[in-house]
Amino acid sequence: MTRQLDDVPAYQDLPAVAGAPAGSSWGVFGADDQVGTINLLTPERVLAAARLVRTGHVFSLNLDLEQPDPPLSGRRGLRHTIGRDAISTDDVYDDFFPQRSSQWDALCHVGHPESGFYNGCRPEDITGRPGSRNGIDNWARRGITGRFVLADLARYRESIGRPFDQTQADGVDAGELERCLSAEGVALEGGDILLIRFGWLTWYASADDAGRQYAAGDVTKIGTPGLLPGESTARWMWDQHVAAVCSDNPALEMLPVDMTSAGTFLHFRLIGLLGIAVGELFDLDALAADCARDGIYEGLFAAAPLNKVGGSGSPANALAMK
Repeated sequence: MTRQLDDVPAYQDLPAVAGAPAGSSWGVFGADDQVGTINLLTPERVLAAARLVRTGHVFSLNLDLEQPDPPLSGRRGLRHTIGRDAISTDDVYDDFFPQRSSQWDALCHVGHPESGFYNGCRPEDITGRPGSRNGIDNWARRGITGRFVLADLARYRESIGRPFDQTQADGVDAGELERCLSAEGVALEGGDILLIRFGWLTWYASADDAGRQYAAGDVTKIGTPGLLPGESTARWMWDQHVAAVCSDNPALEMLPVDMTSAGTFLHFRLIGLLGIAVGELFDLDALAADCARDGIYEGLFAAAPLNKVGGSGSPANALAMK
């Protein structure tokens, strides 16, 4: 039986059902759930978010599908062929990696090294065929729509005289996120989409060839700012009841990463244990500039991931409206 959404347990009370791993939300939204925290985007919350649209300004949060270039994380570059006849054209994409550019990580993208995939999904349950579990299609069928809150950490760091070096590991904890949001005069509410701007894409847009080659290096060796990977970060995210957390850097968490344990790789906890929707490489610069101009750091968010059965991820296809 699905738990009422106003009765989501605190992190300290997880797991909520017998037999689930410690620190997991397995069973909170039902034994067969494949949606995770996107369940928090109730019709009432979507309606409330729609009322935040005041100016009608729309901001695309999506990079060009062929950016970053060269591709990150060992992915290959998109090859685009245009077929044509006298009065029409058609596209053919080869080497299309849905998580090459602005992207969502589906709940089947990353599991926990000891406990497995969200809500007890087994590796053999992820097939890409009908019946495949935890795929991006589960979010695609309902869409991802709700209130966004922007934490512009890059501007906040500049304002306190500690700007990020985008080529160095620099971890952000929950306390710093709270201080940033407080400085902006905005607070998280249950079911929000938290957008975090580290300024990485601002740096990348002006990087030379050497900088871009560095960014495309081994994630266990290169450095970027990002969230600290420990349990305290996961605890804070869960207790804020965010529906999704999205960033403008390559991995949400800081690089380099050590993927040997849940304590050193935040994805294991956020996705595998808690079912929190994660987005990366979201283009937040234009939205952040507008928020800095008018002092309003909230609005309506909408995204339509690819409807691919069993897909591990999707282009973001995300918009922010104010």
